[in-house]
Amino acid sequence: MQTTDLIGGIAATLTTVSFIPQVWRVWTTRHTRDISLSMYIAFTCGVALWLLYGILLGSWPIINANAITVCLAGAVLFMKLRFG
Repeated sequence: MQTTDLIGGIAATLTTVSFIPQVWRVWTTRHTRDISLSMYIAFTCGVALWLLYGILLGSWPIINANAITVCLAGAVLFMKLRFG
């Protein structure tokens, strides 16, 4: 494994896993008042585009990381809209 692949894998893992505490907190507290709706809309759309980019390239590291991240960010966005 090349160093660049290792760095990319670690970066993808950390940025993807970083959403788990936010999803868990919103799910358990149902508190979303302090979460920016516009930020989560923009971020989720951006991650969806990264996912599409990965699909077009056929790059599984990009696809995997962004598929998971779009689900996690989308969950926060959904809960923001639901619990508002």
